[in-house]
Amino acid sequence: VQLQASGGGLVQAGGSLRLSCEAPGLTFRTFTDYAVGWFRQAPGKEREFVAGMSRSTRALSYADSVKGRFTISTDASKITVYLQMNRLNPDDTAVYYCAATARGAYNSTYKRMVDYYYWGQGTQVTVSS
Repeated sequence: VQLQASGGGLVQAGGSLRLSCEAPGLTFRTFTDYAVGWFRQAPGKEREFVAGMSRSTRALSYADSVKGRFTISTDASKITVYLQMNRLNPDDTAVYYCAATARGAYNSTYKRMVDYYYWGQGTQVTVSS
């Protein structure tokens, strides 16, 4: 397993969850020098971009649907990448995946699945109304 996502669960609308992604399959088991993205896939829908962080960690990007509610971040050691999700609503219900790539510009984020080489197994987030 190259990436491991965790932290999903069942939460009421308006609540919060924090997802974590670790990199046991990457060099030195950290995200140092990797761009990271979070994607999600709801039942019957295609997988979609949620949030991205550049290799430098200085550039961040978000889907319009989560902007202002979700935050992507990493710890100082870059061992874990987080997705803090606030003010959740039922439309956020999905399996959430983290992804990483060592390619690309140092300060760019990526929104396409094809831009990422490493993927995690997904963690289920269910938001009840």
